[in-house]
Amino acid sequence: MIENVKAFLDVKVAQYNQSGFIENDPISIPHLFSKKQDIEIMGFWAATLAWGQRVTIIKKCKELIALMDGAPYDFIINHEEVDLKKLLSFKHRTFNDIDTLYFIAFFRYHYEQFDSLEDAFVKPPNPLKREQELNQKNLPVRGRGAEAALNYFRSYFFSLPDYPHRTKKHVSSPSQKSTCKRLNMFLRWMVRKGNCGVDFGIWNRISPADLICPCDLHVDRVARKLLLITRKQTDWQTAEELTARLREFDPLDPVKYDFALFGLGIEERWGVQF
Repeated sequence: MIENVKAFLDVKVAQYNQSGFIENDPISIPHLFSKKQDIEIMGFWAATLAWGQRVTIIKKCKELIALMDGAPYDFIINHEEVDLKKLLSFKHRTFNDIDTLYFIAFFRYHYEQFDSLEDAFVKPPNPLKREQELNQKNLPVRGRGAEAALNYFRSYFFSLPDYPHRTKKHVSSPSQKSTCKRLNMFLRWMVRKGNCGVDFGIWNRISPADLICPCDLHVDRVARKLLLITRKQTDWQTAEELTARLREFDPLDPVKYDFALFGLGIEERWGVQF
């Protein structure tokens, strides 16, 4: 049974992990840029706004890019207070101008200190403390890197004084029991290396083997039909369970199967929307 599922999903990975996948997916937004920081900024924003119809997500991201004069990193680093006024009109579902301005404030704060957004996910290690934490948890051997990265990122993201409390709903973490679908998708884009030109693979301090599969509505439905998920609810442990099964198929690159599960859901009507 496992061998049959793996063979089926391998075929689907090859089918969907192609450059033709990019155009109609939110990953097309960071692919509009060549500068690393622009890729990171708009990749993060595209992942954050990724709920609803894909065509709408892409449209809203392009609107945001235009509001930042087509150069997100340059706008964030060099804008004056008056330049922010035009962003007050931006909204996508529950993401509004308050959230937009805080994202810009965070990005400016971060990029004034670091060259890459990767540093926002990588906490300087404390080996003894980390070992104690791991010994207290019943976690798979893999996946701990992503969990630590996401928990650290959220605490760091909201470390600026007077952050708007409402914005916290747009940035999840495993500590909240969330599947962290959008952030796991963003990490896949930045970390996973491939020769098909879809994912970027521009980060090196998080291992592709440690990534967690983005568990959205499509992936969840297809994975349950394939008996890759047994947990009744859908939360962080569900995403861990799914990824542990996918590691049986490829321990070094388990999230490549996101292409297969999502593709089956969105293109072959096993699901309906993000």
